[in-house]
Amino acid sequence: MARKAFNAKEAVAVGPYSHAVEAGGFLYLSGQTPIDSTTGKLVEGDITDQTEQCFNNLMHVLASADLTSDAVIKVKVFLTDMENFHGMNSVYEKQFSKPFPARTTIGVKELPLGAQVEIEMVARRA
Repeated sequence: MARKAFNAKEAVAVGPYSHAVEAGGFLYLSGQTPIDSTTGKLVEGDITDQTEQCFNNLMHVLASADLTSDAVIKVKVFLTDMENFHGMNSVYEKQFSKPFPARTTIGVKELPLGAQVEIEMVARRA
């Protein structure tokens, strides 16, 4: 079975992967770091700036598959410093309406390009 992949020009891939792959009515979005597609560089700033850029990238990927944040059922957040949880959460809660998607937040040692946050999602077609 061939993979049905989606890529958004407004998001940057830093490796050999698709931005998202659809299988069985689900869309699996690769983790997005806070890279600005216009500069190709990591967004500088605090955790809120970086989290906003991650979600900008993810929402462009969803749009490339003709989906919105309402289709998201699971989110996985990776933070290099769990002290940034509240800052990340302040941006996160504005991305979705209730009931919120299921979520896991994991503290990691480091992320690509020195990012403070990376976010991946799973969405489902109605």
